[in-house]
Amino acid sequence: MNAEFKNYLAGEWVDGPSTVENINPSDLSDVIGTFAQADAAQLDDAVAAARAAQVIWRNTGLEARQTALDFIGRELMARADELGTLLSREEGKPQAEGKGEVYRAGQFFTYYAAETLRQLGENADSTRPGIEIDVRREPMGVIAVISPWNFPTATASWKIAPALAYGNAVIWKPANQTPASAVALAEIISRAGLPEGTFQLLMGAGGKIGNALSGHPHVNGVTFTGSYGVGKQVAASAAQNLTKYQLELGSKNALLVMDDADLDLAVAASVAGGYSGTGQKCTASSRLLVHASVHDTFVAKLMTALEAIKVGHALAEGTQMGPVVSEGQLNENLAWMDNAREVGAEVATGGVRLTMETDGHYMSPGLLVGTTNDMALNRLEMFAPIAAVQKIDSYEQGLTIANDTEFGLVGGIFTNSLARATHFRRNIETGCVTVNLPTAGTDYHVPFGGRKNSSSGPREQGRGAAEFYTQVKTAYIRSGEPE
Repeated sequence: MNAEFKNYLAGEWVDGPSTVENINPSDLSDVIGTFAQADAAQLDDAVAAARAAQVIWRNTGLEARQTALDFIGRELMARADELGTLLSREEGKPQAEGKGEVYRAGQFFTYYAAETLRQLGENADSTRPGIEIDVRREPMGVIAVISPWNFPTATASWKIAPALAYGNAVIWKPANQTPASAVALAEIISRAGLPEGTFQLLMGAGGKIGNALSGHPHVNGVTFTGSYGVGKQVAASAAQNLTKYQLELGSKNALLVMDDADLDLAVAASVAGGYSGTGQKCTASSRLLVHASVHDTFVAKLMTALEAIKVGHALAEGTQMGPVVSEGQLNENLAWMDNAREVGAEVATGGVRLTMETDGHYMSPGLLVGTTNDMALNRLEMFAPIAAVQKIDSYEQGLTIANDTEFGLVGGIFTNSLARATHFRRNIETGCVTVNLPTAGTDYHVPFGGRKNSSSGPREQGRGAAEFYTQVKTAYIRSGEPE
């Protein structure tokens, strides 16, 4: 009999009117459990409970808030092996990546636990005599967190932690593909001593619960990470009430490999950036722009590296790339490979469905060569373990191609020229830049986000998160003359 898991509303674990099954993508015979799906009535109850609890939470002492967030973070880090294994089981990334994600999620909470004690305002003299000015940040109110399946614990944590740190209440709608990790995190938060209703978990379909949350008149802010198309729907729903929103959306990240690059380092970064997490990450380097003088050597080295990757069950020892998250995602990936052949790209290696010991959504890492930037595979986000190589004749051409996209999350370059690296950092049209590093991999204490259609609204992470989770109040005070 499958284990059954509930939503967490107003301090209680409650059933929903329906459930969904959670299937292990590494082994389709492994049902992780059945998970409650919320309805509109429960959503309204959750918002009402959040509004009441937020008044209490915002007036809770800073040390009590700091203690609660630190408790959550430390338990996540202490249980990284256990919860990382659960994450890998339901999402498909190798166990080492799952454990690393949970540990990083704990670091988000401990970082923002410290930030609760650094909420300093500003003061100034008025242009009018005898008047002082106090400028401070206050909580937004009720924050709806809508998080993706590809980093089910980390992305949710870098949204939930600052929301709570700055005194907001949180209603969290996780992705239905990875509900087990959501329940595990919610269970830890439920024991952190927050006022009932301050944090709530509402599992359900994005088209129902997600849209209703973003369009709810009593939700004060919506933070969403997902596809560009769904992000526009979230923005449209939020706009009905002029609700503040923060969107992290699609990408089409380019990695330039120049004629003076360390090719072994560039190949390793291309594998890490494009194929870790089965390529299912917004920071993946799916466009490889390689100088003509090193193109053939680079492609040969990359092919060798990709063909050596061990694809397998996420929990199996030695697995370097796990399955794709779902049958639907796998079919989309394979369709991209078919499209590449149709438009004249050459398949250098991989990109085929694999049959393994267990029935799962497996494919080999794919590499395409002979591609051009006008091909759809270089215009649209694939979210797959597939990278496309384009041959370039100069740095200037590479920079132009890198910027020729509607997205702008990460851009990277491999070069030994300081002048070239500096020019690239200043002229690539992205929110994040890497030099001689993979495009994937960010730190939690600095801002994260993109430009163009990759992001909308204030940045996430670091102290920049305060821009979204707080609102500014300016106070004018006449102190009078001393007696």
